[in-house]
This record gives sequence, C-alpha cells and structure tokens, in this order.
Amino acid sequence: MSDLSTEIETSASSLSDSAEELEELLEDRVRPKNENYFNQTIPQYNAQEFLEHFRISRHVANSIAEEFQNSDYYKRQAGCYGKLSALNQTYIFLWFVGHQTASFRDVADRQNGFPGVLGVIDGTYIKIDKPSDDPDSYINRKGFYSIQVQLLCDHQLKIRDVFIGYPGSVHDSRVFRSSPLCQSLPEKCHDLYILGDSGYPLLPNLLTPFKDRGQLTRAQSNYNVKLSKNRYLIEHCIGLLKQKFRLFHVKLRSIISIAHLIRACCVLHNMALLDDFHYEENENQIKRVFPVLNMDENDPDEEPEDRNGIHIRNRVVNILRQ
Repeated sequence: MSDLSTEIETSASSLSDSAEELEELLEDRVRPKNENYFNQTIPQYNAQEFLEHFRISRHVANSIAEEFQNSDYYKRQAGCYGKLSALNQTYIFLWFVGHQTASFRDVADRQNGFPGVLGVIDGTYIKIDKPSDDPDSYINRKGFYSIQVQLLCDHQLKIRDVFIGYPGSVHDSRVFRSSPLCQSLPEKCHDLYILGDSGYPLLPNLLTPFKDRGQLTRAQSNYNVKLSKNRYLIEHCIGLLKQKFRLFHVKLRSIISIAHLIRACCVLHNMALLDDFHYEENENQIKRVFPVLNMDENDPDEEPEDRNGIHIRNRVVNILRQ
C-alpha cells in the first residue's frame, strides 16, 4: 500500500508534479537508528542484499542519485535535510517506498481489536470567504461558505491521503465516490480495509457502522462501539490539523490556492509527527477550541450496501465476539 502511504491526493491536479512528490517522500523519510548506516552498513551489502533492501540494483540507485544531484530541485533544497547527500536521500526514498507497505500492515491488527485496519477516513469543512464562482454550492448545512476536505489517517495520526476542493454542500459519500482513493481502494488495500462513519458506503475495503434502528444485536452494538473508538483517531487528527495551523477560516478566494495551502499544512502536520511533537497534553484544549463537526446528520438517500462488504463486516463482528 505504498501509494496510499506516500501520495497526497488533491482535486487540484496542478499541484502534483515530480518535485513535490519527492519533497513529500523526503519529509516523511525513515531515520535509521544507526547513524553509521549510510557510510558503513550499506557499502557492505552484496548485490542480493542491496536488491532486497532497496528493490533496485546498486548501479541503478547510483544513477538515480547522480541525476538527482544534478537537478534544480536538489540545488534548491540544499541544506533543508541537514548534511544528507543526494545518494543518501536516494537511499531513504528507495527504502521508504520499498518497505512502507509492510510496516503499515504490521500494525493493522492492533486497532482497538479490529483486525486488518489500515486507516480511518472522514470529511471536514474548511470555512472560506464567498467564492466568485457558484457561491451557493459552497454553503454547507451549517450556513457558511466552505470546501470539503477528505482525510485518511493511520494509527499514528499521520495523514495518508487527502482529497480537497469539493463545495461544502456536497456530502461525504459523493466526495468519496469522486476521489482517486475510492477508485484505487481495492488495489491499495487488498484484503485489508479502512474505517468510516455512516456517511460512507459499506464496501469490502471500507467498513462502516450498522445503522441503529433499535434492533441491533449485542455483537453488532459491540462492533459499532469498537469502530467508534477507532474513529477517534481521525477526529483527533483533524482537530490537531485545524488547531495547529489555524485552519478555521482560510481567507483566500482561489480554490486552487486554498488546496495548495491545506495540502501544505497536511505535509507540515506529518513532519511535526516525525519530530515527536507531543500533542496529547493539549488534547482537551484542542477539543474545546474546535470540535470536529459530525457530518452524519446530513446523510443522503441510503445506498444499497455492497454484498461483499456485508459479508466482511459480519466476519469482523464474529471476530470481535471472541
């Protein structure tokens, strides 16, 4: 699932180019515990060991590093990553994209009892000034102008995917159906899944709560409770993002510029996590200042539940009973 782990999807396609993608990967870089790893360990790898660690040959890796060192991007960011050479930054990039799937899956069975969870998804409003184009579509159910931001985070509150730009009047489920994540979810998740609230469709790789009409079994209620505990992760992540970067009201008129800004804040959020910023001590303050909006109240007409999704959800219900 390395694509999901390294890309930040956005509705503004102009934001995606190779330099930005490389920047994100370097900002999310793995930090080897052994400070001599680059200078002593890697040179000792034989051809097979190098291939196992970096997924390409040493010759190809060196060629990539040389091309990277001669690029304008490397010259612009010189010094941004300490004393890391172009070759070492290339090693980090290759190790990251080659190992992120395994490390992400290693924690999938430890999500409050849920087996196979890769992340939690939710949408949130970002308040904006009145846009010049089709302003009425940006008025959400709370009565203010906003755009939709769909976020997926993991157990460490790291943002794994963001989709930005739909008007505030559009519901979560439609935003999700239109996002690149929806189309690529089976390929990225395989036999694992993400969790969402009742605003999202039940799919084989997206598990949602049972709708409570007063007839839930004890096992189904237990499933809903445990899913709700996992949803705290995305609510906490959104609260941190908005509080730390003051995303209460973005005073820009261009939706593209707003997407740029929010996307940059998501990258900074992940960088802050890598720097071991301790948010927990401010948790109550964050919730008090900006509670995350519950968008379930605006459910559209119910979609028929996916048959395979029903089967997988029932299987998880039985696992949680054990």
